[in-house]
Amino acid sequence: MKLTGLLERLEYEVRQGSDEIEITELINDSRKVTEGSVFVCISGAVSDGHTYIDEVAEKGAAAVIVERPVEAPEGLTVIHVDDTRYALALMSAAYFGYPAEKLSIIGITGTKGKTTTTYMVKSILEGVGHKVGLIGTIETIIGEKTIPASNTTPESYTIHKYFAEMVEAGCDSVVMEVSSQGLMLHRTAGIQFEIGIFTNLGEDHIGSNEHKDFEDYKRCKGILFTQCKLGIANVDDRWYEDVFQYAACKTETFGFSEKADLRAVDVEHVSRPGYLGMKFRVAGLMEFEVEIDIPGEFSVYNSLTAIAVCRHFDVPVENIKKALKAAKVKGRIEMVKVSDDFALMIDYAHNAMSLESLLNTLRDYQPGRLVTVFGCGGNRSKSRRFEMGEVSGKLADFTIITSDNPRFEEPQEIINDIITGIKKTNGEYIDICDRKEAIRYAILHGRPGDVIILAGKGHETYQEIKGVKYDMDDRVLIKEVLEELKA
Repeated sequence: MKLTGLLERLEYEVRQGSDEIEITELINDSRKVTEGSVFVCISGAVSDGHTYIDEVAEKGAAAVIVERPVEAPEGLTVIHVDDTRYALALMSAAYFGYPAEKLSIIGITGTKGKTTTTYMVKSILEGVGHKVGLIGTIETIIGEKTIPASNTTPESYTIHKYFAEMVEAGCDSVVMEVSSQGLMLHRTAGIQFEIGIFTNLGEDHIGSNEHKDFEDYKRCKGILFTQCKLGIANVDDRWYEDVFQYAACKTETFGFSEKADLRAVDVEHVSRPGYLGMKFRVAGLMEFEVEIDIPGEFSVYNSLTAIAVCRHFDVPVENIKKALKAAKVKGRIEMVKVSDDFALMIDYAHNAMSLESLLNTLRDYQPGRLVTVFGCGGNRSKSRRFEMGEVSGKLADFTIITSDNPRFEEPQEIINDIITGIKKTNGEYIDICDRKEAIRYAILHGRPGDVIILAGKGHETYQEIKGVKYDMDDRVLIKEVLEELKA
């Protein structure tokens, strides 16, 4: 294909060579450059693609896309754009033949609720004959194929590659999590979403490697609603109007509030031996009753979101109710049977907001004790550690502090930061650095009526230490502990 074909939706300037040359591949990783390819120079957090221009030229690259002046070998075409990340997104769409335009794309953004809601929407739409692709925190699903995720929202090239594979697999729609980081880094630039969804907003992802401040976080969330036809928003969230202030789409709302277009009323907590769930009535744009097998008001919000989306696909009420009843997501309030006396669950709660929400939710079911087992990730905002420690100290009856993904930090130093937070409260705690031993302690000391929450890892099946990912799955650790205790 000609380079002009890849650049057809971009404003650009030819600084050297010609844009009429033939291109073999579109590449943004210098290690993968091949003869005749075009290399997009991305200025990343770890490395800068502009520093590899001589290297990619030696490997046979025909052209480079840059966002700042560079010295380039003679014979290498140099194209200048304002933002190479934005350029990569639009060039990727062209490279794969604009597959997004052949799909109905549903994008979900928010601090929490994205993952569960994507699976709910997928389940409901497939129940009426749609073939639905999924891109999210846990995995990408294309037909029968699943691909483990490394980012909530992948790089733009990968997104369009997945879209193309979905079209090839016969998908007519796709539901995807759209992170604020993905929006900030233009990973979804140029995509026209059929529906954009806002779940909620909490003060998370603020730090040196993420958003500079909360205003930037809100602004980035709002980008989704400048590129969708319909925005569906949680009207109960205090930041809803801020996020939608520049929205260029039609808007519908959901929530518990009377002003919501689609709302939940007569909400009840359902508790039976070994079962926690919710029951409510949908009112407003639709009218029917629902029971779901996931506890908590946030589960009602997730269900309302899915219902609001599926209303636009004309899904019959009975199909919606059946799909919501069956909805389960790995690592999201995932119950694991360990005892007849107490309950244990795995949840991805990895920040103060999600942990507080979960503990308040479970407190409504009047457990004997709430016991939390969690750690915090290394090389992330330290405030998250203090906040999670304080939340657990206030709301849990007992906290077992352990290791999560220490990355390049010392695990015990992270634990000490969590202890700093918990010491602001009167909460009882113990710290056990080895996660398996922490789980063993929790199970050995479980009391009748307890609810034990293994928080932070959720669906993850690894532990990252010094740049290496080692196999570690809370489910496997629980199984090993039970087998060892039985022996």
